[in-house]
Amino acid sequence: MKKLQNLIFILGGASSGKSAYAEGIVTSTGRPRTYIATAQAFDAEMKAKIDAHIIQRGAGWTTVDAPFDPADALRRQDPAGIVLLDCVTLWLTNILLADRNISAACDDLLAALAACPCPVIVVSNEVGMGIVPDNALSRRFRNAQGQINRRLAAQAETVVAVMAGLPIALKGDLP
Repeated sequence: MKKLQNLIFILGGASSGKSAYAEGIVTSTGRPRTYIATAQAFDAEMKAKIDAHIIQRGAGWTTVDAPFDPADALRRQDPAGIVLLDCVTLWLTNILLADRNISAACDDLLAALAACPCPVIVVSNEVGMGIVPDNALSRRFRNAQGQINRRLAAQAETVVAVMAGLPIALKGDLP
């Protein structure tokens, strides 16, 4: 059995299969599983999406809701476990819309990932492959997402892109 990397970064487009791929890696380890959730259900559609993700994951997960501070949740993990942080994109949206300091929040998240006592798999969306957004808020978000994705990729031992459910190793080997 291969040694599990300390930080695996998985990114792809919306509904590309990245969360299911990440969940499969986590489940295959046999370790106690923690899901750090960043989504907030502001409407029925998002509530249904969250519920579907819970069903998709199945039993055996401890869920920690952390829409604003996943770094704190990472600092409290058991070394024997494994964490899935899903997703950085929703977390960044929460930070941006709450008018919090994006740079400080990103620095804190990256430091917590580096210090986490157990392996972590981080899921994020790739948002830079489309058209240039037509408004300042969307451009600010796209730029911040691109920056945090680059920083996560630099820090991770393994980086995987998922397209149409297919994993593609960008850095390191597929887990």
